Amino acid sequence: MAPPFRAEHMGSLLRPQPLLDAREAVRQGKTPEEAQLPATEAKAVADVVQLQRDLGFRALCDGEFVRTRFWGLMWDEFDGTTRLQDADASMFRLYHPDVVSLIEQDRKVMPGDSVIAGAKLRHNPAKSLSNLHELKLVQNTLPKENWADIKLTMITPAWFHMRYKQGHAYTPEAYSSDAEYFADVAAVYQAELRQLYDAGLRNVQFDDPGLAYFCSDKFRAGWAADKDNIGSVDDLLDAYIKLYNDSIKGLPADFHTGVHLCRGNFIGGRHFAEGAYDVIAKKLFQELDVNTFYLEYDTERAGGFEPLQFLPAHKNVVVGAISTKLRALEDKEEVKARIMQAAKFVAQGRGQTEEEALKSIAISPQCGFSTHESGYPLSDDDQRAKLSLVRTIANEIWGGEP
Repeated sequence: MAPPFRAEHMGSLLRPQPLLDAREAVRQGKTPEEAQLPATEAKAVADVVQLQRDLGFRALCDGEFVRTRFWGLMWDEFDGTTRLQDADASMFRLYHPDVVSLIEQDRKVMPGDSVIAGAKLRHNPAKSLSNLHELKLVQNTLPKENWADIKLTMITPAWFHMRYKQGHAYTPEAYSSDAEYFADVAAVYQAELRQLYDAGLRNVQFDDPGLAYFCSDKFRAGWAADKDNIGSVDDLLDAYIKLYNDSIKGLPADFHTGVHLCRGNFIGGRHFAEGAYDVIAKKLFQELDVNTFYLEYDTERAGGFEPLQFLPAHKNVVVGAISTKLRALEDKEEVKARIMQAAKFVAQGRGQTEEEALKSIAISPQCGFSTHESGYPLSDDDQRAKLSLVRTIANEIWGGEP
């Protein structure tokens, strides 16, 4: 069976304390070697891959253990990027959900590590090494015949565009329009994906909070009130769909692509966006050329399953029905009933039986367990219990398919 597998998870997993300690030692001035970071990192990844295999998961990843935040260092490695320091609030869309959550009292904002294009963006194989490093860490733990099961998470190509006000994702010297900027972003993503494919990767999951923000009435109202914007908010969605399609254009047929519509899972389990998928579902499902949509469906803030009637017959949906924010374990039978409800709407839209529709459905937690390296409400035991529940439900619905 090719990805997505019936039991999935979104990539980030709780970091072990020795890894956090080694990273802190580096921040305090030790070299990585003095802090024993490489060895600690390799052991942590080997252990978390074994955990996934023990629990019966096929889509294996490194838990994002190499990263501080879920988007990692990929953008920093592109030629032409400029890291911001103490960026002024006037650069940002102050109604953008993740920016809103991180505005400081003095009106200076720094939403995580942020970059703009200070010059033309180019992919540099000599610098673009962090994703390769993660891939190789997982490959080192597996026989080569299992490498196709590895899933690498990657930030959306629109991540360092949506948060900035119109024209501020790049300097005037670099680009004169969004269209020029998007063309180069697509080119660097194509090159990055080709490099990873050549290294053995066959499964990529784009993590994209921004697509979920299009479901948010607050974000839509903020966009409409911002007179600096060019076009409507739905024009922006069209531009991002084209950016995705250009970024993955020409990939080999055996390279699985998926996109996770993340609603935020920051320190303390905070979420950033609410709103049902209805407003974007038809356009997104039918025009975005990925194989699989990973959707959060753990609470009422995501709405109902009705939008799944627009899922084309050749695409898949992974239903994120298990919370990574709440420690309480979900009721197995209730979750199974929800999966069948999702299948009902997929079947209605395609003219299929529910049994046929189930072939395009999988189950997962709604988000990662640790999208930042620390500060989450679940324990290791909670995480194991949640992942075990995903696997159990998958077994009972799909008869033990991977």
